This record gives sequence, structure tokens and C-alpha cells, in this order.
Amino acid sequence: MGFAITRVLALAAALAAGFAGSASAEVSTVRLAKQFGISYLPLTVMQEEKLFEKQAKAAGLDLTTEWLRFTGGSGMNEALLSGNLDFAAGGVGPALTIWGKTQKNLKVKGVAALNAMPLYLVTTNPDVKTIKDFTEKDKIALPTVKTSIQAVTLQMAAEKAFGEGQQGKLDSLTVSMGHPDALTAMLGGGSEITAHFGSSPFQEIELKNPKAHKVLDSYDVLGGPHTFNIVWASSKFADANPMVMKAFVAALNESMERIKSDPEGVAALWLKAENVKMSQEDAVAIIKSPENEWTTTPKKMLSYLNYMNRAGLVAAKTEDWRDLFFPEIHDASGS
Repeated sequence: MGFAITRVLALAAALAAGFAGSASAEVSTVRLAKQFGISYLPLTVMQEEKLFEKQAKAAGLDLTTEWLRFTGGSGMNEALLSGNLDFAAGGVGPALTIWGKTQKNLKVKGVAALNAMPLYLVTTNPDVKTIKDFTEKDKIALPTVKTSIQAVTLQMAAEKAFGEGQQGKLDSLTVSMGHPDALTAMLGGGSEITAHFGSSPFQEIELKNPKAHKVLDSYDVLGGPHTFNIVWASSKFADANPMVMKAFVAALNESMERIKSDPEGVAALWLKAENVKMSQEDAVAIIKSPENEWTTTPKKMLSYLNYMNRAGLVAAKTEDWRDLFFPEIHDASGS
């Protein structure tokens, strides 16, 4: 009897050591990146409320986080490729670009969507009513020329407006610039920037200025709501850290629920964390807008990919959105 008990205790100890070894094999510090704007609200809530650390601890992991800030997706992709970043967050364009380029090595994939939100192309040039009215005198600021989701959406709109093969007609007018600087440059009137293809809350702030008006809405270009931002990581990281991946998705879902249940409290948290000069009322209005959906479910990813395939921006192809993402969200009704 004593021998049997001893064997059971030994087996239990071995199993416990195995589980502990598995947990300790995963990273203890995770490096995450985000950009500017209220579209990154789920990550801001996660960061400020330490939800990632909370979910990791519940899974038996002692985790610390390092949050980095970028003004565009290309810089994040470089950091990811060099091993200096674990989770990148940005627009669909850069995410699909690195997915296509790493099919044979790091195999970067999406972890989850952050939202579905419209993007507005805003201008202070009174003569510009549609994108056909832009001339060489205009400069359009956007996060990254050619590859940002704004740049890709502008190309898709140009193809519709000017005809097949003309998707790059407005590329020469685009300038890479972070949203805060683009807003200041356009509204200040002292620079060459006459338009800004941005995101919330910058587009709402701009449209409050009587000199500014909307030229283009990305929902019109895509034919309905589409994913704006997603989080992505390499398969190398995901395969080595399955518990971290699950904890991240759990934390993101918790953040989404917090946004939906307490928009006022989340608005106050975001305004303070980001030091944004905007009223809480305006921030709540953006968070609660019917156009803006806080969801991890990808929408119209294949619409963007199909265009980027056709335009030669991404060579890799797929007809299943799940090929673009890790398994944690494969049960979602994505597109």
C-alpha cells in the first residue's frame, strides 16, 4: 500500500514538474506594439488594466509586457522580422504584406482583428469633391505609401474611378506621415499637405474644422464594413508560446467586453492614457458609433487580399480567410 502511494506521489510530482517546465519554457516578457488612434482602444484597455498579465497568471504564467509605439506598419514588420517584437498591430495592408512575404520562413499570421471601422479621406481643398479632382498641387498624407491600409484602399478607389490598370494613379500624391502630424499639417495650412487619409479620432477632429470635408469613405470602397486593424505574430513565436497566445486572445476578448459594457469608463481611460485633446462626450460617441464594431472577427480580409494579389502587392493567395490567422479565432464567422 505504501509503495503504491509512493508511486502515485512520484507520478504526480513528475506531472507537476512537466507542467511547470512547459510553462517556464514560454517567454516571460512579451513585446507588443500599437499605433496612434482610438482604433487601438482594445490594446490600450489591455495595457492600462494589465489584462494580458491577468490572463497569463490565470494560465500559470508569470508575464511582463513591454509596449512599443510605431507610426506605421512597415516599421513594425521590420521589428518583427528582426526578432525585436512579438505582437504587431496595424492595418490590414501591412499585415497581408508580411503574411505574403513570410510563407516560406517565419509564416506570419493574424492573431485576431481589433475592430471594423471606416476610414475617411479628408481634404481642405474646396475644389476636391471626388478623388478625380486631385491634382499635382495636392499631397495626401497617410501612414505608409503603397502598403498601409489607407494606401491600398486609395488604390482600390482609384481603380474604380479611373479604370483597370490605373490603381496607382494617385500614388505620386501620397506622403508617409503619422496621423497626429498629418492632422496638424493639413489643418495648419502651412505645408504641402492638402488631404489626409486617416482614421478615428483624427478624421472626426478634422471634420469639425469648417475648412475640411470628406472625399472618400472606405466602407463605400469595400462595399460595407471591413476590418481596419489586426494583431499579427510569427508562427515561430506562436508555436513556441501556445499558452501566451491563448492568454493574449483571452485578454483581448475581455477588453472587447469592457468596451461594450462600459464605453464611458473606457473613454475616460483612453483619453487619460493617450493624452488626447478631445471631450469625453466625443470619445464616447466614436466608441458607440454604429459604424464602429469592436470585434476579433476578421471582415473582408479576402477583399483586400484579392486586390493586393491583382495589383502585384502580395504574391501568396488563398480563398479561405482562416489561412491568414492562427487557430485561436478559426471558429469566428470571418471573411
